[in-house]
Amino acid sequence: MLVLYTPKLSLTLNKMNLGLIFTCAVVVSVKAESVHRDLYMSLCSDTDKEDMFGLDKEEMYHADFSQGKGVMTLPEFADPFSYGEGAYQQSVANAAICKQNLDNAIKSYNYPAEPMNQPQSSIYSKDDVQLDTKNTLICYITGFYPPHVGVSWTKNNVNVTDEATLSRYYPVNDGNFIIFSTLSFTPKQGDIYTCSVQHSALEIPLTKTWDVKVDEPSVGPSVFCGVGLAAGLLGVATGTFFLIKGNQCK
Repeated sequence: MLVLYTPKLSLTLNKMNLGLIFTCAVVVSVKAESVHRDLYMSLCSDTDKEDMFGLDKEEMYHADFSQGKGVMTLPEFADPFSYGEGAYQQSVANAAICKQNLDNAIKSYNYPAEPMNQPQSSIYSKDDVQLDTKNTLICYITGFYPPHVGVSWTKNNVNVTDEATLSRYYPVNDGNFIIFSTLSFTPKQGDIYTCSVQHSALEIPLTKTWDVKVDEPSVGPSVFCGVGLAAGLLGVATGTFFLIKGNQCK
């Protein structure tokens, strides 16, 4: 069974931030218990452009316009797959069409007011934290519209944004977007990290704080166990001594 959902055309118009988003979702079901959702999205504005393919809420391919190439982002365990040599050229053409459609829409719709949805964010570590062991912090940002955010990082009040990475925008069913930023770090006791999100729907940046707190193993139980064991052995030795003495007296 193949079901093609009606493509969704989302128009975001603003004199400072103009954007056109085209998404097409295809649901493929081979068996009743196996349903997959294939996604294509082309996004453009005065400052941004994005062209990507996804499957089951995971990115498979995106066009890296700054590097001039297409990038496959499948996990290592997935079977090798590629969209072909002409995929990036097609992404470039799609971006140009998107921008042309945006210019036409601006004239037709006369700058309608755009919706504004504030982002929500959370920050957490990828793996369990161990001191002096390399890890990754993830700043997960969701529920925002239009799809344009700025993300900055600090470590102990020092800006470390240049060391972080930023994913592509990904649409969700309610019409909003998600994105995440990652920062590699080596935990040191007492270090404090922040992730700040800037968005047109926010009056001030949305900042989340994460600090390194690793509880050292408590020596109390070990000491208590050792003292108890020593006392027990001493009691056994004392009892044995008096038992032997008693037998000798007889």
